[in-house]
Amino acid sequence: MARKLKTYITNLGFFELAIAAPSIKAALEAWGMSHNAFQHGFAKQAEDPKIVAATMEKPGIVLKRPVGTKGPFSENAELPKELWKGTLPKIEPPKKKAKADPKTKAAPKKPRSDKADEAAILSFEKAKERRDKERRKEEKETARSEKKQARIERAVAKAEQATDQARERHEDVLAVIEKEREKLERRTDIENERWEKERNKLEEARERAME
Repeated sequence: MARKLKTYITNLGFFELAIAAPSIKAALEAWGMSHNAFQHGFAKQAEDPKIVAATMEKPGIVLKRPVGTKGPFSENAELPKELWKGTLPKIEPPKKKAKADPKTKAAPKKPRSDKADEAAILSFEKAKERRDKERRKEEKETARSEKKQARIERAVAKAEQATDQARERHEDVLAVIEKEREKLERRTDIENERWEKERNKLEEARERAME
């Protein structure tokens, strides 16, 4: 037999979260919490009829409202106008109910039918399946993004390596050219000295011929 749903609430960031779930573990999973917020006093089972009714209308859906407000819970709540500051407030434990006066007869609560409970459980399972599907999709997109980033990094590294190798080849060629240029300069100097000596001799010979 399927377990009946219960309403649980907690605080996360600037929002108060509420959900109808069959167990504390299921609630923590839906909230995306890896730690047990119930043990630390940051979560509890809700008893407010309005909160319970809201979550039971959308089993398995995480509803929220700004922290510190008393408005209705909804799927898309806006941030509070004045962002709350400080440490995360603990959920106050439920107050003990005062013993009813036997003389005062309270109106009996209308019990939920088995069909209503089964429908709520089915809705919760559908919401959980949808969350799991979205989570798997996000994980695939993250993995795809990481692979793409890795490919880009490999391509960039390969391009940088090719650039470094080309730069080294260029510098080697320049070094060879520089050595050849130095040799040519030395040959030029030697040729200039030879020509200067030859020119002087020729000038002397021409002057002697004119005497």
